[in-house]
Amino acid sequence: MPDSVIRLAVIGEAADVARVLRDAFEPYRPLYTPEAFAATTPSEVELRQRWHEGPVWVALEGDRIIGTVAAVPRPGALYMRSMGVHPDSHGRGCGRRLVEAVERHAVAASHPVLLLSTTPFLDGAIALYERCGFRRTDAGPANLAGTPLFTMEKILE
Repeated sequence: MPDSVIRLAVIGEAADVARVLRDAFEPYRPLYTPEAFAATTPSEVELRQRWHEGPVWVALEGDRIIGTVAAVPRPGALYMRSMGVHPDSHGRGCGRRLVEAVERHAVAASHPVLLLSTTPFLDGAIALYERCGFRRTDAGPANLAGTPLFTMEKILE
C-alpha cells in the first residue's frame, strides 16, 4: 500500500473525521466511561463547532480518510488532540506522519512545546508518541470523565 497523503482538512470533511475517530477508538470503548468515550469521539456537529479552534489534518489513502489529528494553541504550547488512525491502516506510518505535520506547524508558529493527553491503555499510541520524542509529565489532567489520563510533552526549542 502506498504512503498516505497528509493534508489540512476542510470543514466539509467533519463527518469523515468523526467516523475515523469512532472507528479508531471503538476497540477501546469498554475501557472508557461512556462520557469519556463520547468526548474522545466527537460527532460531526461537535467537530464543526470546534473547527475554528485550530488546524485539523487528515491522512488519505486514495480518496479515503484513514487518519486525523488536530491542534489547539495554548499558552506556551500547542496541544495535539483528536488523533486517530483507522484500525485497518495501523502499522503503515500514518500516525507518525500526522504527528510530524503537527510538529512542523508548531515550529512554524513558534510554539516551544507540543502537549497531548492520552490514556494508559493506548499502548500503541504511547509507543508512537515516545518514538516521536514525547515524554510523560506530571502535569494534568489526570482523568477524563472517570477515565485515567496522563500528559506527554515534546520540547521543540
